[in-house]
Amino acid sequence: MPEAGLSRLAPAKINLFLHVTGRRPDGTEHGGYHELESLVVFACNPAACDRVTVAPADTLSLAVTGPQVAALQTDTADNLVLRAARLLQPMNMAGSGRRGAALALDKTLPVASGIGGGSADAAATLHCLRALWNIAIDDDALAAAALQLGADVPVCLHSRAALMTGIGERLAPAPPLPPFWLVLANPGITLATAEVFSALAGRFGAPQPFGRQPDSAADLAILLRQRRNDLEAPARFLAPEIDPVLAALKAQAGCLLARLSGSGATCFGLFAGEREAEFAARNLGRAYPKWWVAATAAG
Repeated sequence: MPEAGLSRLAPAKINLFLHVTGRRPDGTEHGGYHELESLVVFACNPAACDRVTVAPADTLSLAVTGPQVAALQTDTADNLVLRAARLLQPMNMAGSGRRGAALALDKTLPVASGIGGGSADAAATLHCLRALWNIAIDDDALAAAALQLGADVPVCLHSRAALMTGIGERLAPAPPLPPFWLVLANPGITLATAEVFSALAGRFGAPQPFGRQPDSAADLAILLRQRRNDLEAPARFLAPEIDPVLAALKAQAGCLLARLSGSGATCFGLFAGEREAEFAARNLGRAYPKWWVAATAAG
């Protein structure tokens, strides 16, 4: 880029549990959206993050690179990075002649994969452009505006463990969690969130927040097994490719729990330590070279 830019990682968001508890009535604010309860954490390893870079420019533009670029639509006009930029552009205080930005997205996370890649990209863009354009907006106001881009964008702005309720707009700090590692695995398919919600059958589930603080990774796994991802069954129905991913994660030494994240198709295995997680990730990468696999601490 011709001028120095600002850069920020956009980490994967992992739903440790996800309860679908209801649906907003049509005709109300966010009518038709589902009500959720979800404990989310974020990847700490750059290998499980996208990266957004912004630099001063006269107009808005977006260049996309990275190992997952082929999975994105070639037309970037509706990319969440550009949509985030358009949301903030009217607030630009950088002065005339610099009303745009050259945006660059290095795409590492699988697309439409249940780990909030697009939402994380949008959140990283909002952070970078707030600084680049000298926009006087605090974190709470930025999060409220970010909800226009998607229900997951506010939590991705914080990028730290949280309990999400409502449609995702109500955030509370997560209960204190012990150190643990995750192995993320995606079979190389996309899965549209709307389709998974449409396939959701049966009654809505009840909220089930933690009643106590887990004291170890093994104890966390016990608490998570008592909870669920209500989207796992419809996602597995729509994408049977998820089943071997879950089975492969469960078969790894040290895996305490294997579950789908969000609407999928990315799954995670929970491990107590780095060594076990890195070993499992290497095993999966060798056995399934077409899968996207990454090990990461969670925060």
